[in-house]
Amino acid sequence: MKRLIATAIAFFAIVAPLHAQQEEATRQKLLGTWKLISVISEEIPSGARTELMGSNPSGFINYGSDGRMMVVIVRGDRKKPAGAIATPSEADALFRSMTAYAGTYKINGNKLTHDIDISWNETWAGTPQTRFAKFEGNRLTLATSPSPDPVQGKMSVRSLVWERVNNP
Repeated sequence: MKRLIATAIAFFAIVAPLHAQQEEATRQKLLGTWKLISVISEEIPSGARTELMGSNPSGFINYGSDGRMMVVIVRGDRKKPAGAIATPSEADALFRSMTAYAGTYKINGNKLTHDIDISWNETWAGTPQTRFAKFEGNRLTLATSPSPDPVQGKMSVRSLVWERVNNP
């Protein structure tokens, strides 16, 4: 029994620092501002793919060294209100064509957890939102777990591709 405990302690003494190093490396790659390139929704089980926020969405996500994150996404085909003040139907259309939230983030391997403090969709406030990260060059893909999408409610996986914004 003592040998088993000693082996377990030795294993964790080796693995824990490696895991911490991997998380720190991921955090360093993640830090900063990223510009949205695309939002693809893949429906389950059909596999049908759609551009959830249109063909030219706009948005930014920022990960700070203080462990906080913020994201704002809008459809690329949003219509500007006809007048200086949006009508109720124009305001509704603008609201329905955006996503925004902020909170803290945690890293566990390639899994990011956004713990939401404030959101465009109040049902997200106080909840964790899980994303799976993949880095390729200056691009970051964040994918959701299979879940209902927040716009149409269809069961899907949403993949958001971001490109690093270079600081001047």
